[in-house]
Amino acid sequence: MAGFPSRRIQLRMDPNVRYLSSSRFLFAIVLLLSMLAAPRLALANQKLCMKDGTFQIVSSYEVHGDRVRYFSVERGEWEEVPTDLVDFDATKRAVEETKAAHQKQLEETKEIEKERFYKPPDQGLEVAPGICLPGDDGIFTVEGKRLVRLPVSAGEAVTDKKRAAMVLAVPLPVVKARSLVLLEGPKATIRLNDPWPTFYVQSAEGLGTRLELVRLKPGKESRVLENVDTGRGKNAKASEERTMVSLERKQVAPNIYALKPFQPLEAGEYALGEVVDDKLRLDVYDFGYEKWEVVK
Repeated sequence: MAGFPSRRIQLRMDPNVRYLSSSRFLFAIVLLLSMLAAPRLALANQKLCMKDGTFQIVSSYEVHGDRVRYFSVERGEWEEVPTDLVDFDATKRAVEETKAAHQKQLEETKEIEKERFYKPPDQGLEVAPGICLPGDDGIFTVEGKRLVRLPVSAGEAVTDKKRAAMVLAVPLPVVKARSLVLLEGPKATIRLNDPWPTFYVQSAEGLGTRLELVRLKPGKESRVLENVDTGRGKNAKASEERTMVSLERKQVAPNIYALKPFQPLEAGEYALGEVVDDKLRLDVYDFGYEKWEVVK
């Protein structure tokens, strides 16, 4: 039976953290614990790798002689495969990689949460009364009385299995191959409460001129950033399909652009991504918008 060692998480006080009231302090602790709980749940699932290069997402598996019995997360039931089809070395490596990614996500989450309550020194452009941008490059927005930095998330291209089966069944070139670009997890770490946020892009390389806002399609374990369709044949070309949100773009200072949606956002998951020649880079800045209840 596969499993993972438990981890103890300690919350420590930081001199840079601002606590405006006891009720808001309690709200911050609850929010941080909910963020840290999400990766722990995700870690319960793992890849069971096959020798042909494919894998199954399973919650657990057992070896019984010449059969491997596993619980499929996708289909929600127990299934079996012959032992000689399973690549146990690759499965072990996948577990270690998942552990490492989990630990990294925990550390990033704690750093992000500390930044959400940290009042940066007055180093740069004042974007709200008493709130200034820090000295380094990044994408920022103001949430209440705090400056929030959007983290970078890496998208992953995966094959649409149903479309792949159709490609094999239908003669060339009627059906195109399709890949999905996914972001890990059903929700972004950063949650915004303002339906009409302004994003300040501070970049010496002019990133603010190339960023676009994309609405993501939610899923149980991931979010779909875009679809990529590729034709078959020697001169086949790829086309990308994504849901764009129109932005107002304005340069407010040297190397700083302010980006704001023309219309209020609907509740959901979003990402700011760099688009060059109609191609979206896989490293994006993701966030979610949802209406919070005011904590008094």
